[in-house]
Amino acid sequence: MNLEALFQQQTALPSIPKVVQEVIESFNNESVSIEEIAKKLAADQVLSAKILRLANSSYYHVSRTIGTVEDAVLMLGFMTVRTLVVSTGMAGSFKKLPGVDLKLFWRYSLDTAIVAKWLAKQVKLNSDFAFTVGLMHAIGQLVMHAGMPEQALQVDKVAGPLDARRLDVERKSFGYDFADVGAELAKRWRFPDEFAQVIKAFPQPLEGTYDPFAAIVHLAAWRARAEENKYSADELESTFPAEVAAKLGLRLETFTEELPPLAELGEGMQELIN
Repeated sequence: MNLEALFQQQTALPSIPKVVQEVIESFNNESVSIEEIAKKLAADQVLSAKILRLANSSYYHVSRTIGTVEDAVLMLGFMTVRTLVVSTGMAGSFKKLPGVDLKLFWRYSLDTAIVAKWLAKQVKLNSDFAFTVGLMHAIGQLVMHAGMPEQALQVDKVAGPLDARRLDVERKSFGYDFADVGAELAKRWRFPDEFAQVIKAFPQPLEGTYDPFAAIVHLAAWRARAEENKYSADELESTFPAEVAAKLGLRLETFTEELPPLAELGEGMQELIN
């Protein structure tokens, strides 16, 4: 099944709440009214409850309780709230997929997101963008499982969702991989072009036009895989993407000595995926 045919499957394209779609579109609109969007978010009880839980979580260390979405926007800033809204919308968009451990998938994706955010801060790049694109980087896997479940389950048998060889197996089997699918989904959900570019480029960030965010997501995904697969110190060293890290001015020690433990780094963000 080619990429176009995959997206023609009704099951492949998950729906996201209208207000989340509007928040995504606000990325492309410089003159967006923050008050207007906050009002719309406040009207969605499920979403606003989740945003408030996240905003009050230990992850953000705010000094007082945040009681309303408007408060959240004032305390955390529009970019952060927008990131929370989009992330929450995405995490809730795929309900159940046969053969897919969604808890594992989102835990790994969230680990990638929090490491990407931390790395972006180290190299002085937009950490909210790094977080969102980190959380989205593997969403193409879910689209493939939803739109072509039998073929995707066949790939699972050869290389599981967190197997570094998975992208190669998909390319050999279909002529494209989950990064291509995720990039296409970002376009169809009308994210700014840079989201699709980073998702598409993250597997091989040094090929073609170099984008530092693709390198960040590549490294963050490696670190999240290492966490889930419980890599030893030797495995960390032997699998470390040294060239990609060097391009950002990072070393293995950045990950083994400077990066806080992931459970500590992401404390409070589990709300996003539960």
